[in-house]
Order: sequence, then structure tokens, then C-alpha cells
Amino acid sequence: MTKSMNTQGFEKIPNITNWSANEKQDEGFVKFSKEMKETHTILVPTMLPIHFRFMVNILKSYGYKAELLENSGVNLAKEGLKNVHNDTCYPALLVIGQLIDALKSGKYDLEKTALLITQTGGGCRASNYIYLLRKALKKSGFGRIPVVSLNFSGFEEDQAFKITLPMLRKLVNAVIIGDVLMCLLNQSKPYEINKGESENLVSKWIERICDLSQSKALVSFNALKKDTKLILNDFANLLRHNEPKIKVGIVGEIYIKFSPIGNNNLEYFLLNEGCEVVIPGFLDFCLYCVNDIIAENKLYGGNFAKKIIYKLIYYFFANRQKEINKIIKKHGIFNVPANFTHTKTLIKGYIDEGMNMGEGWLLTAEMLELINSGVNNIVCTQPFGCLPNHIVGRGMMKVIKEKNPQSNIVSIDYDPGATKVNQENRIKLMLANAKI
Repeated sequence: MTKSMNTQGFEKIPNITNWSANEKQDEGFVKFSKEMKETHTILVPTMLPIHFRFMVNILKSYGYKAELLENSGVNLAKEGLKNVHNDTCYPALLVIGQLIDALKSGKYDLEKTALLITQTGGGCRASNYIYLLRKALKKSGFGRIPVVSLNFSGFEEDQAFKITLPMLRKLVNAVIIGDVLMCLLNQSKPYEINKGESENLVSKWIERICDLSQSKALVSFNALKKDTKLILNDFANLLRHNEPKIKVGIVGEIYIKFSPIGNNNLEYFLLNEGCEVVIPGFLDFCLYCVNDIIAENKLYGGNFAKKIIYKLIYYFFANRQKEINKIIKKHGIFNVPANFTHTKTLIKGYIDEGMNMGEGWLLTAEMLELINSGVNNIVCTQPFGCLPNHIVGRGMMKVIKEKNPQSNIVSIDYDPGATKVNQENRIKLMLANAKI
């Protein structure tokens, strides 16, 4: 629920009263309770523009009041810097800054607002975002705002927000169909004659798929495959020109790679420079995370049953990706994304599977995947404070270029002190050497 509030009062600590007596508290932080599901609006920070629209709609279908945030601008980083230590990685600054900026906007009833944040469960500091956020909320006067953890690692087990198996099935199908829409949008938008038609098609299909009276794609893989064929036909019917475009791949840390806030609208900039953007799908990252658990079990030992379970999960979703890619290939109009099982093989001779901190070996593999598919121009997005990303991204560029002399890769730093003009000038230098 939202309501209009006087923003002048946000210069001081907000006066939040009438909190539910049933709210659980841990070290002074409010936990999301069962009662809050009926009363509180959950604010979701931006990352993947298409996929997160599905996620918010799925949350709503299970009775949660959820809203995807759209606030942006330089103020987000400033809010993050004011409330989080300046050695914290840039994605954390932006996510926390966006949430606090939303709370200060006056749009929301602070007595009935909660925040959602993801936790990866790995060695990446993203697993600690929730603690950084709670500390920042307390510092900025919003310490009584509950924070919901979206994770698959058993964190925050005492919160009322739960990922059920039916919800998980919908979320996974949303990732698959979200990758399809993102892929087709990127291949259509640079060539559309009637501007905006590609984006309109994306919105049309998100709305249709989230409406169970129109589509069963979120609950049935067979229905998802049928919708994929219809989506392919819709995008193929768009009026387009055949003027050749320079293809530019984007890789990097997961948030900066996908989020327009994190990469200063990199896709929009490349589009205006006459490029076709190519971005490996989000399902690849999900499969990479599952593969990491299998690899660690192999390297360091572990529970045999756990190993078998994760192998089954891995092959189950890897095969689904292959089935969708077969449909795209059979359609014959659009370029087919690489299967993760193939991408994984490309790192041989470059980097080991044991290098799995953060984006790990996947970042190197995605650069090789793009080069292998003829996309030789690559922007590697490097956020401040992400050491693993610098090692497996910038640190691997020399050996990649030596073995692939046709590659044209530029590493771009994203941090609070980096100017957009400098970033874009460096990309323009890369584009000056680009070949179609």
C-alpha cells in the first residue's frame, strides 16, 4: 500500500508508530511476519528488467504485495555511500542506495513497507548484503523496516517469507522465458522500423504469461515451449531493416552486467552507437551456481547423496535450456544462444572449475562463448570492490586475446567516482576498432 507523505520530515528520523505486537525481532531488526503478508508492500530492487517483472508478478500470485522499484539517478550511489562503508562493492552501494532512496521518496507508508534482497550463499559479499542493508536502515532512521531474504541456501529460516516448490517452479520457468525474451529483444530492437515495437512485444508476453487464464507457461514446461514458438513468430513478424550492425557482447559481475542502474544504461548507449547487444542468459549463471556445488564436492569431498541430487538438478535444467534452444534453431530466424554445457567446455586450457568465487570461471567462459559465436567485440563490466571479478575478468583478458587475436575486449570500471563520459569514451575507442 502506498500513500502520499510530506518528504520534509525525512531530513529527520521518521516517526513510525503502531507496529504489530507480533513482529519478531532479532538484534533489534524486525523480521517479516505472517501478518505482514497481508499488510506490507515488498519493494524489490532492480536488476534484470525483464526477469524481475516476472518475479514480482509471481510474488503477487502468491498473495504478496510486491512492487519493482524504478527510481534511478546519481542519488542512488550517494545514498549508498552515506549509509554503507565506502570499501563495500559498488553493486551493494547501488542496491542499498535504491532501497533507501525509495523509502525517502514519500511514496510509501513506512508502517506497511518491507524490502526484499537476494543472498547468494557463496563467498561473494552479496551474501552479506542483508546485514549491510539492515545496518544502513538503522543508520538512516528506518531500522524498523523489515527485510525479506530471497535465497536458496537456508538463510533467515525464521522469516515468514518462504519459497515453496510451486513458487520455485514458476521462478525457474520465468528465468527460462525471460532469457528467451531478452535474447529476441536484443536481436530485434536495433533493426525495428517502428520504434518501440520490440519492447511492446516483451510487455505483451510478460502480461500474457503471468495471467494463468491466458498461459500456463509458468507451471508447465510444455506450455512454455508452445509459448516460445508463438513468441518467436511474433518477433519474426516485426518490420525490420537489414542494415548490418556491430555486435557487442556484455559480460561481467552479475548485477553490473544486467542492471541499467549499475552499468549506466550501457545497452541503451550501445544501441545509440549503432550496435546489436549480445548478453548471455541468466539461466547460465543459475546453472553455474549449481555446477559449483558439484565441483566443490568433487574437489573437496562431501555428501554423496547431495552430489547426486545436484547433478540431477543440473542436468534437468541444462536439458530444458537445450530444448528451448532447439526450438529457436528450428525456427531459423534468430541466432541461437549457446548451451551452458557447451560454454563450460570452453574454459579448458584457460581456467579451472575450482576458480568459482563470485562469477568465477563463468566470466571467462562467457567471453570465450561470445568470441566462439562470432561476437568479437566485448565490454567487460568491472564493479569497484569485486576482487574475484577483476581476477577472472580483467586478469584473463591477456591470455584470451593471445589465443584469440581477433577479439576486441575492453574492461570498464563502474564505481561511484567513475564518470559516465569516461566510460563511454573508452567504449567508443573499442568500437573504433570493431568490425561487423
